[in-house]
Amino acid sequence: MAVVPSISNTRLISNGLALNQEKRVCCPKKPHLLQVGKRSSLFSGRICVSQSSPQIAAPKAVANDKEKVNKVVLAYSGGLDTSVIVRWIRENYGCEVVCFTADVGQGEMELEGLEKKAKGSGASQLVVKDLKEEFVKDFIFPCLRAGAIYERKYLLGTSMARPVIAKAMVDVAREVGADAVAHGCTGKGNDQVRFELAFFALNPELKVVAPWREWDITGREDAIEYAKKYDIPVSVTKKSIYSRDRNLWHLSHEGDILEDPGNEPEEGMYMMSVNPVDAPNQPEYLDIGIVRGVPVSINGKELSPASLLAELNTIGGKHGIGRIDMVENRLVGMKSRGVYETPGGTIMWHAARELESLTLDRETMQVKDMFALKYAELVYAGRWFDPLRESMDAFMDKITKKTTGSVRLKLYKGSVTVASRTSPYSLYREDISSFENGQIYNQGDAEGFIRLYGLPTRVRAMLEKGI
Repeated sequence: MAVVPSISNTRLISNGLALNQEKRVCCPKKPHLLQVGKRSSLFSGRICVSQSSPQIAAPKAVANDKEKVNKVVLAYSGGLDTSVIVRWIRENYGCEVVCFTADVGQGEMELEGLEKKAKGSGASQLVVKDLKEEFVKDFIFPCLRAGAIYERKYLLGTSMARPVIAKAMVDVAREVGADAVAHGCTGKGNDQVRFELAFFALNPELKVVAPWREWDITGREDAIEYAKKYDIPVSVTKKSIYSRDRNLWHLSHEGDILEDPGNEPEEGMYMMSVNPVDAPNQPEYLDIGIVRGVPVSINGKELSPASLLAELNTIGGKHGIGRIDMVENRLVGMKSRGVYETPGGTIMWHAARELESLTLDRETMQVKDMFALKYAELVYAGRWFDPLRESMDAFMDKITKKTTGSVRLKLYKGSVTVASRTSPYSLYREDISSFENGQIYNQGDAEGFIRLYGLPTRVRAMLEKGI
């Protein structure tokens, strides 16, 4: 807390009478009035004194807003940011903090010791929910079936995880009687939008606490210093400054040398996949069984959605599959550079698209591809619970009703290529496609088709030549 020094020649006028000397504090985060010599737990540490007007009209005091929050459910990972946030919310909002961790396949190591960390940071309790099957079945598979891919490369790993986490947070808030939810997303990123749009859609009465948009911590190094000051248990150091997000679908890497698009990623950064150069010298073949547009089996063995994805992650990672390095356009307007590892997801995506080449006609495929772009934009922008996405999902479900069959893929040193595809609903007919004449397709019919199809081209040429 900061003490405001005395400043002369500054008055507050009330009912035409000069009151005791006071000063105007302009807090860049939350403006409010503070009397000389008083302390403020909301104070940012930066003082701006204004003498431009004796009449001071201050906005509603932030303290009043903060006093209304009784209990907060925080999306907690156990990392630097969320560990610091627990203490910060308690100090600045004076309320109970319940930490919530969603198991979306980030790995046992990231879940180990979380309860001790959370309580050591000041949380009253930690709630953990296993969301892996729900995540894959209800969030990943719809995107996969839709063919959603953002800006030609990104398979939406983080974008799909946020709504399932937010949905669970709303449920936990109801269970523990919380009136607010909080997240550790920065004010420059996409995730703040994804979380908060989901909160709005599922429970608009919940208050939202977003510390990165309020506090004076400006970066990871400031957060590390804050953690040291208050003995908050965190393992991160200033030398380890990659920002990562991991779930069952992918692992993302941002920050450090990646902030310069001119830098090649360091090989030691990757965690889910081997360098394709070091992958096996012999290709591996996989038969992916698909029903209604989503994978259900590997080499004839049926698995649950989460188990199937986990198995493909292991296989794909061994062959260096699914590494993506891209510069993307964030929702908030800036460009960012990220590196993604999506081994199992890349295999699934190739298999689903290849089977559609058999089961979808040209017009249907074109419309589906157009919808896929919009679908990806909606998911990336955090509009998972929008009626438009749900309506598009109904279309995708209907249109892939007969996308059932099997695709054989060859994995070799970072590449995925198709070896074969079969479907009981295949629109491919060898007796029609063959170069030999058949009863259904007479090659002589093509002449009339070409004349009619090319008529606009012919008329235009005749006009230009004066014919």
